Formats: sequence, C-alpha cells, structure tokens
Amino acid sequence: MKIGIVCYPTFGGSGVLATELGMALADRGHEIHFITYNQPVRLDFITHQLHFHEVGSHPTYQIAVEFSINHSDVVTAVSESLKEDTLRLFHIQKDIQVVYNFIDIKKYEREKKKECKRIALAQPNERILTHVSNFRPVKKTEDVVKIFAVIQASIPSKLLMVGDGPERLKTERLAKKLGVEDQVIFLGNSTELNKILCYSDVFLLPSERESFGLAALEAMAAETPVISTNTGGLSEVNKHGVTGFLSNVGDVKSMTNHVLNILESDENLATFKRNAKHHSLQFSLDKIIPVYENIYSATLHPKKV
Repeated sequence: MKIGIVCYPTFGGSGVLATELGMALADRGHEIHFITYNQPVRLDFITHQLHFHEVGSHPTYQIAVEFSINHSDVVTAVSESLKEDTLRLFHIQKDIQVVYNFIDIKKYEREKKKECKRIALAQPNERILTHVSNFRPVKKTEDVVKIFAVIQASIPSKLLMVGDGPERLKTERLAKKLGVEDQVIFLGNSTELNKILCYSDVFLLPSERESFGLAALEAMAAETPVISTNTGGLSEVNKHGVTGFLSNVGDVKSMTNHVLNILESDENLATFKRNAKHHSLQFSLDKIIPVYENIYSATLHPKKV
C-alpha cells in the first residue's frame, strides 16, 4: 500500500509515534510518505524506503483538522481519553477507533543485554530518577525537581532530565535554589532514550495533560516503574499500584510518597520493574502494527453488504 502520514516532526510523543509507525510499515513492504514542515527527528532514511514532503503551516489549522476528520475514510486515536477530547472539542461525524501507541520492545531488550554502565552517572548506592519531555509548561518540570529534592534528602540519588524547551532555564534555577543542582543532570534532547532508560530506577511524569503518555510506556519497556499524574490517557498506560502510581495534577507530596514507596527496598523496586516490563508487552509494535494494516486494508477493500 501507499500510505501518507501527516505529523509533527518534533521530539514529542505524537511525532515519535508517527515516525516509528512509518518505519515499521516500510519494513513490512509498504510505500510511506511523510508530509510535514520539517524532517521528523527520528526518521531513518538509511535503512528504510521512505519519502519526505515538506509543507508549511496554515492559520486555519483547526478548521482543516475538523474537515479532514469528517472527510476521512477511517479515523483513529491513541487513547480513549484523546477520542473523548476530540469529540468534545470538534464537531465530528465520524466514528473514531482507538488504537494504542506502540513501542519496539526488541530495542529495549537489546539494550538490557548490553552492560548498563550506571557508574558513569551515579554511585552504586544511588538511585536514578528520570524525566523526559519537551519542557513545555504543561509538562510541569519544576514539579519533577520538587519531588526529587525531597527524595534526595533521604535516599542518595541522581535525576536525569532529558529534553529541552521553554521551561528548562526555570527548572535549572529551581534545582539550584533547592540545593540539588549537583545531583541533577540536564542531558538535552536525545535520540537514544532506550540507553538512558537503561540506567533508570523510577520515571517521573507529572504532566498537566497527556493524550497517551508515550514516554511512560517507553520507560516501562525499559523496566522502569512510572510515577505520573492521572490526566488524559496516562491511566490507560500506567496501572496504579502495579506498574507505578497515579496522582492528581500538582500533588507533589503524593507523587513523592509514591516514589519512596517504590524505593523502600530492593525487592519492592524489582517487583515494580517486572510489572512495568510485563505490562508494556501488550503495546508491542508486533501487536499494534497489524491492527493499522487491517484498518488500511479494510478501507481499501470494504466488504460488500
């Protein structure tokens, strides 16, 4: 099939998902065309038969989205939460099918087989907490530092902050104000998230909004339990008390206590790590890609009534 994919070309979850979907479909023999305003950051042209078409933005984007949805043969959303938001915010006449985000489990399994040299970032007795985002206000990166400051006071630990964006400077200033700047490592944007998550013990995602929470799923695939808010699609990904914990937006005290719960013993942490990895398997690329193929195929060859 010839498949066109329109997406954001950034480090955000939607752009990452679209890129991974296109490359996976190309691996299965389909001709993929990316239509966006810049080359997606994770797009690998060397090992995939892909095409990129550059287009500009338009001030009537919202109108165009509504028109596109209502005139599409098939519409999908990555979570029940996003489906509900779309139906609430737009006048939609089409049915929306939920197909969850996915990850390449094998990529994280390969990383685990390598020696994970934690000593490069932390001492053997230190725990490593990680946050990944585009550092927009909605990601509440200052809450990440607030949580860490309390954790670090009782448990020797380091915080890895992955990504970049408008809130980074404020977040760095807060780390200095709270006296933890030497324990917080700002790594900037990275295309090697699987390697970074190899070091991690707990993943922090205190977002104000998340349509799905791809970063949380990637963390779980790397056997990292997740402390997140209960907003948007996060409760569909992160299972409270099993793969991590959920808290209300802004409830730093609750999230901090949940981290301490997970880190109270090596045995407890190991249990959460196993649970996180096991739960992530249902979002495997091998399970989700055929769903997209079936949807596309059914659209091209509808059954006669």
